[in-house]
Amino acid sequence: MSKKHPIIVVTGSSGAGTTTVKSTFDAIFRREGVSAAVIEGDAFHRYTRAEMKLRVAEHEQRGHDLSHFGPDANEWAELEQQFRAYGETGCCKTRLYLHNDDEAREHGQDAGTFTPWQDTPAGTDLLFYEGLHGCVKTDAVDVGRYVDLKIGVVPIINLEWIQKIHRDTKFRGYSKEAVSDTILRRMSDYVHYICPQFAETDINFQRVPVVDTSNPFIARDVPTAGESMTVIRFRNPRGIDFPYLLSMIHDSFMSRANTIVVPGGKMDLAMQLILTPMILRLMEMRRAQLHK
Repeated sequence: MSKKHPIIVVTGSSGAGTTTVKSTFDAIFRREGVSAAVIEGDAFHRYTRAEMKLRVAEHEQRGHDLSHFGPDANEWAELEQQFRAYGETGCCKTRLYLHNDDEAREHGQDAGTFTPWQDTPAGTDLLFYEGLHGCVKTDAVDVGRYVDLKIGVVPIINLEWIQKIHRDTKFRGYSKEAVSDTILRRMSDYVHYICPQFAETDINFQRVPVVDTSNPFIARDVPTAGESMTVIRFRNPRGIDFPYLLSMIHDSFMSRANTIVVPGGKMDLAMQLILTPMILRLMEMRRAQLHK
């Protein structure tokens, strides 16, 4: 952790909605005049799409599963190193994973490949990470120890699967069968490497639909925000002004001493109200360090 060069992560599994949460952070950064270096979790995958297909087949022949959720398909030590570098110097390296033809065309490359590693811009106020492993912890790495604010995005698992199926079939060109196979292949890694992160996060935002999602593999559409509630859990509720939040967010209520529930359509408002003071506090500490 670094008061001079703070790091914020939004972590959640594929299809969880972390990209939507990133849009909320972008709005806060823009409104408050915060300059953020941005890195994406997919940049720290180990293999291109073509290489991953080969490695998955090789593992299947040996009776093993390989997924983007686990250590064998990722460069977690590299991610930890870049977090440490930013905390120390205010600069680190990153790249892009090109998911589709439109992204690839912009860079003159094939979809499923990586752009070259580059330095993040100089002089930024903070580093913002969005991806799968912002708080991953194993015997070999502890990525979260360098992070100042950890946000988990954790829809209930059936909703997460629905969102992934719809995104990957509509926007990434996969068949529903291929997406289902991916979900099954990565379940062990999900349990061992994704779920434990949400015990490390400072705040979790969990969207819970109030419509039937009992069979996510036949769902025709993704439940809307208006068809959901959002459960917001604080690891340390000290300093959180719950009466203020309840007064500002209509139809919200407390379910536990550290948990507030808000209508799904008010999730963006809740995030703005909760996260803006936290970001401003990080900026105040940063300015204090710079003026020492």
